[in-house]
Amino acid sequence: MGWLDRVDDQVDALTKARALQEVSRSVEAYAILERVLRVTRDPAARADALVQRLSALINLGRTAEYTRAIEEAAAAVRDLAEPYLHGHLNALAALAAQHQGALDRCVTHLVKSARALNAVDDPDRDTAWGWHDLAMAYSYLSFHGYALGAIERARQLGTAAGIPEETFAAPGIRLRNAVALDHTGDSDGCLRVLRDVAVDLDRFVAAGRADRLRPSSLAAYGYAGARRAALGDPVDDTGAGSGPARLLGHGADSARARDMRQLGQVCLAIAADRPVEAVARLDTAQVSAETLGAAEAARLRSMALARAGDHAAAHRVDRLAFRLAAQRHDRLRDVYIDGIAARIDHEEMRREAARFEGEALTDPLTGLPNRRRLERYIATVVSRGERVVIGVCDLDGFKAVNTRHGHHSGDLVLQRIAGVINRVMRRGDFVARYGGDEFVVVLPGAGMTEATEVARRIDAAVRTEDWESLVPGTPVGVSIGFSEVSAGGPGQRDALGAAFEAADREMLRAKARPRSA
Repeated sequence: MGWLDRVDDQVDALTKARALQEVSRSVEAYAILERVLRVTRDPAARADALVQRLSALINLGRTAEYTRAIEEAAAAVRDLAEPYLHGHLNALAALAAQHQGALDRCVTHLVKSARALNAVDDPDRDTAWGWHDLAMAYSYLSFHGYALGAIERARQLGTAAGIPEETFAAPGIRLRNAVALDHTGDSDGCLRVLRDVAVDLDRFVAAGRADRLRPSSLAAYGYAGARRAALGDPVDDTGAGSGPARLLGHGADSARARDMRQLGQVCLAIAADRPVEAVARLDTAQVSAETLGAAEAARLRSMALARAGDHAAAHRVDRLAFRLAAQRHDRLRDVYIDGIAARIDHEEMRREAARFEGEALTDPLTGLPNRRRLERYIATVVSRGERVVIGVCDLDGFKAVNTRHGHHSGDLVLQRIAGVINRVMRRGDFVARYGGDEFVVVLPGAGMTEATEVARRIDAAVRTEDWESLVPGTPVGVSIGFSEVSAGGPGQRDALGAAFEAADREMLRAKARPRSA
């Protein structure tokens, strides 16, 4: 019998991989997880390994592999009645979506993660780590209040499970809160938060527990100190191992720690009155805009230019930093409001979709029911003899979006369209993604008069949506055609097909008609 053939050995390997990730040694953890996945036949071990592998990929910043890793982990977790795994997976999926810029999906995963983790009957150390990763996702999305609540929950569960307090110190949460304040002009508030972060570090150092801090936490403490110094706050860099320059050297193979290391050196150059070096470092830095916010590099450049005496240029760049921060806040607000509206207007549809989630009846990109679920739904409604109207909605200008901006932007447009259509439908209506850029709406109990009004609302909502901010220079529209399904009778399937064809023809006629400006 070879290594890892026994389930007990696989559990030990998974425990070792988790411990390696806790100290930011994700490359080693990933190798162990791959070996487990090659040999295990145990569903629980496979699901655990796939969730951990997703965590390792996020820690390493391997964004190209996120989507496939999420799909594989979701397939493995789906049939396991373990709320912790569902909660942890969704927390990690939220982090991945945030780094991919898919804020709509990110918010959805945050909601699912919190619900699943709250449903755990007997929380343990694994549940504590789930809350920790949820806190990180909240923090990166700038939901700082939620992040602080989630990390406190992680600490409580961790303490009960024997996890030392410093493991969940999570200075990065307050660090991101601090720099967000500075990006919007509240430098005094930023300094107050950064000083509180420093007090925490001093407490751990005085108690002789600083060596228990995770490498990623040490890097965050280092950046907090360097950022304070750049803002002109005196920082003691003489402590044994606790000065910003030394702390920035920690973080092992964490992609986010590497980002903080690069930007931290910029901060230290500004603090040492070496603005030319600071600007040069910014010119060559390769960091994710998500680690500390899209505005952080611009804000540091403004500070460096001000130190160099070029106050006009510093003011221009500072305005850019403010705009970048404001754009993010506006986008977050829109995503949040759209999400609330969809949940309120379509709670019944969400419950139906959840019932059939295990049968792969949901479109993974938009979260809408897919073609298979649509066909089952219509057949059920028609078999009951109910009156029903089918509408086919096809996007105008979508090919230009993919050509000019790429398929990732195309995905964002499809997600936005799904939210827009959902938002204007009547209670009890059904919306599905049929395929590509085509959506189908079903209006039970309606006739063509009601369908005409629904079509008008969808068209108006799409026309007034701010597509320019999402895909500049490529307007998006929609063409819609409706048809009534003849209820009941032995020719039910033929009637359904005929209705689809009629709606499709009406949609093509609408597409051919000239549009008013």
